[in-house]
Amino acid sequence: MTNAYKVSILYYLLFSLLLISSAYMLFENKIGFAFGDIVNYYVGNEEKFIAAKSYGGVLKIVLPHIFVFGLFAMVLLHFLVFTELRYKKSFLALIYAAFTTALLEIFTPFFIIGGFSFFAYIKIFTFFAFLAFLLIILWLIFRSIVFK
Repeated sequence: MTNAYKVSILYYLLFSLLLISSAYMLFENKIGFAFGDIVNYYVGNEEKFIAAKSYGGVLKIVLPHIFVFGLFAMVLLHFLVFTELRYKKSFLALIYAAFTTALLEIFTPFFIIGGFSFFAYIKIFTFFAFLAFLLIILWLIFRSIVFK
């Protein structure tokens, strides 16, 4: 791999870290990480003057996230070809885990609105799991570029 590729991938990794940190801050600021906060955000709470989300309102949020999560994960996962994981079974496990957690994180609001409030726990878990998988992928790519 040439130095130009390495530098461009490192820039992408840096901006990916910024994206992950802004996702964390926005989720904390807009929704919150407590079970009640997530349920209130989607189902609503009259005492706190939080309007309930409709299926159409959630769909307006979900549609761009499907594209962004998929594109972001695809680009990062394609960079894993430059790592030593390329020929291991853990490579496929990491790919499936990243996409599964992303899909669950995106689609859990529909279940929360539908009355299955325990999906708020799944939303919290998949949010942190997806970010953790992204950080692991970022580290693997960074390590393969810098330390080789």
